[in-house]
Amino acid sequence: MVTTPAAVRPHAAPLVARTIVIDPAGPLIELLPDDAPLTWLHHGEGLVAWGEIARFETMGHSRFVDAEKWWGEASSRAVLRDEVDVPGTGLIAFGSFAYADEPGSSVLVIPRTVVGRRGDLTWLTTISRGALSAPTQPHRARPPALPEGVVFSDGAMSGASWELAVAEAVARIRAGHLDKVVLARDLIAELDAPLDVRAPLARLAERYPSCWTFHVEGLLGATPEMLVRRERGLVTSRILAGTIRRTGDDNHDMALAATLARSSKDLEEHEFAVRSVASALAPHCLSMNVPESPFVLHLPNVMHLATDVTGVLDDRTSSLGLAAALHPSAAVGGTPTPDAVALISELEHMDRGRYAGPVGWMDSHGDGEWGIALRTAEYEGKRVRLFAGCGIVADSDPEAELAEAAAKFIPIRDALSG
Repeated sequence: MVTTPAAVRPHAAPLVARTIVIDPAGPLIELLPDDAPLTWLHHGEGLVAWGEIARFETMGHSRFVDAEKWWGEASSRAVLRDEVDVPGTGLIAFGSFAYADEPGSSVLVIPRTVVGRRGDLTWLTTISRGALSAPTQPHRARPPALPEGVVFSDGAMSGASWELAVAEAVARIRAGHLDKVVLARDLIAELDAPLDVRAPLARLAERYPSCWTFHVEGLLGATPEMLVRRERGLVTSRILAGTIRRTGDDNHDMALAATLARSSKDLEEHEFAVRSVASALAPHCLSMNVPESPFVLHLPNVMHLATDVTGVLDDRTSSLGLAAALHPSAAVGGTPTPDAVALISELEHMDRGRYAGPVGWMDSHGDGEWGIALRTAEYEGKRVRLFAGCGIVADSDPEAELAEAAAKFIPIRDALSG
């Protein structure tokens, strides 16, 4: 199903986007109203938005192509009055895409109001239809309502059942059916009242500033993994694969980081992920830099093996087009991809929805940032569904993988429960 909003109908008035410099308005997260806020924050910078001038919903194998076509038509007719001219100004859309072709829905949303920040620069974009709207200095919204009465329970599978699924995946890998598969599980949280998403977003942004805190259409999270950034002809992708849980003891954690950096199991998992990203980006780049060895990324709850791949763009492929070329990477699917995707469908017993799909934003020049929707949850009303996944290779231990998944649930669990 594809919706065709007025933004692309021939008789519709064009969108008009005006961007001006404004005085800093305090933390961006404090500007968000409680009605469908849009968020993309990293170290206090990024974008927050609200209101909706147009949207596009799609599903199926062609979801990326359909969304990019709609965005191209909407932005090509738009009138821009941009006094700032940096990536993220002018006309922008926020998006969130389903992990799988079926089932799952995907969405692009063009907001009415955007406030952005980069370094010392803060800007306001207002988007209207047919005429310029008068800019209004944003003001701090009322404080969010904190979640109360949060009760967690297993989702599609219990921990013991998921361990059996991991064991089966290891057996398939050792039998030579595939090299790696990423298996995920879900948890359910029930609240006393409908979730005011601004409360967990504020906690995530404060506690995980080096991650990208996001919210689009009922999907929230703080991802440590940048699928792709396109900015003025430069392309960047951060790959994470290989994880160890932190203990809170700095000396012990340093020893664990050294163990992670030498772990043949984790290095093998990481190599698959880096190789898949580099292969997908190569056709679009004049040159690329792929580091030979990963570094250890330290987060409050876990440590990851990480590699930053960079390149110089060779064509006009947009950030969304690059995200489509990269998805699903071995970091969220496996290797070979078709075999891993088939095994995920067989063993997970759940719909991932938009978990592990691209989430982020794009401007009318094609620049943008798309993360992988990890450390994430989907919510509707009082019910929240949390997700976590682990890369399974031949040396994986089911009990250790379950412990790793539990560590990856922590950011959202703590954001909901205080």
